[in-house]
Amino acid sequence: MTTNAATPDANPAADIELDARGLNCPLPILRSKKALSGMSSGQVLRIQSTDPGSVKDFQAFAKQTGNDLLSHAELDKVFTFYLRKR
Repeated sequence: MTTNAATPDANPAADIELDARGLNCPLPILRSKKALSGMSSGQVLRIQSTDPGSVKDFQAFAKQTGNDLLSHAELDKVFTFYLRKR
């Protein structure tokens, strides 16, 4: 298992969960963008993806949109991301 946390709270409580397993780029990002558009500022979105490219995709997505990538981890080829809406 690999983990990268930007904050001490590596697994914050998620307000919304998104299952993007089995989807390839760009669908995990597009579905996340849609989910975030319906959320309030400060809420946390938890995304699960099996696309190995999603690690770099979500890092770039967070940087471009100003949303906070709180943490990401990989376990058994499933990537889990926590994004806080700006």
